Amino acid sequence: MPEETSPDPEREAALAELGGIRQSIDNIDAALVHLLAERFKFTQQVGRLKAAHELPAADPERERRQIARLRALAIDANLDPAFAEKWFNFVVAEVIHHHERFASDAAGNEGPAGDAS
Repeated sequence: MPEETSPDPEREAALAELGGIRQSIDNIDAALVHLLAERFKFTQQVGRLKAAHELPAADPERERRQIARLRALAIDANLDPAFAEKWFNFVVAEVIHHHERFASDAAGNEGPAGDAS
């Protein structure tokens, strides 16, 4: 017959605290997804505008300025600036891909529309 263990109040409190922290993380993750979706709506506008005026999908000078700005913001927020740059580069790669699709669509080629600058 297994031994009965009495509840450990410290462990129970830690589990309750863990649950609350995880709920906060889940809420932030949801907010981030919604913010990214909102960002992509604007980058779709950029992609359409670029395609309509035959502008290049990428803007290396803007990307350079944005990386510098985001690295500084990350430092101020106690976030690893290298991580902020990696995140930005990931998003920009997707944006450029979408801009290229808009340009292809504008040139008469078929393909789905989307954008993320």
